[in-house]
Parts: sequence; C-alpha cells; structure tokens
Amino acid sequence: MGFYSRFKSNKYGNRKILYGGEIYDSKAEARRGAELEAMASAGEITDLRRQVSFELIPAQREPDTIGKRGGVIKGKLIERAVYYVADFVYVNRDGDTIVEDVKGMRTPEYIIKRKLMLYVHGIRVREIGGKK
Repeated sequence: MGFYSRFKSNKYGNRKILYGGEIYDSKAEARRGAELEAMASAGEITDLRRQVSFELIPAQREPDTIGKRGGVIKGKLIERAVYYVADFVYVNRDGDTIVEDVKGMRTPEYIIKRKLMLYVHGIRVREIGGKK
C-alpha cells in the first residue's frame, strides 16, 4: 500500500493520509478504505460511501414570524444542528446497511454521538480498531 502523508498531525497523533487520490484522517482509516474498496471490487459489498453525515439533533430556532408583506420569516438560530459523520457506509451481501467508524481513541463526544445514532436512527455503529 502506498500511503503518502504531507499533512500535520492532530492532537491525537493521527496524520491525514493521501491514498488513491483520497484524503483520509489516519493510516488506519486509509487501510480500511483500501480493504473496503477491494471488497466492493470483488462484489462482496455494494454502495460504498465515505464521510456520510447523519443528523442527530436538528437546529433549534426561535418561532417563525409573518413579515409585513405576508411572507414567513424564519426564526433566529439558537443552536446549530448536531451531526455524526461516519467514516464508511456500505451494504453487505445480506442487504444490511453497515455504518463503520475507524477508532484509535474513543472520545466522550464520539461515545455520545454513537449512542444518539442508535437512539435516533436505530443504527449501531461498527467500530474498527485503529491500531494494527
């Protein structure tokens, strides 16, 4: 595998990796991406996607108002929406949609978002260990 890194490390020690014309957040994620690409080429999985966003909590706004000319004016944004971005999403041979996240370290924010994925969308995130 030819990995090329020219990016600065983040606070967890991962470096962004350029592999196959795509930028990955870590070597482990690039390695898993290469494995999934091979599985897709062999027909073992379909509909492979990267960096898929799921809304967990919608944006919170003040109530809408009616303008002077009768149009609806959207309420002021109070809180932005919260999203979980999955590393990989694909469909396996059984027709199940699989959501994967390559993890070297489980942050408190990630754990909460993983739990919200199950609660809001009924999706269990499959964690792939980062260290090999």
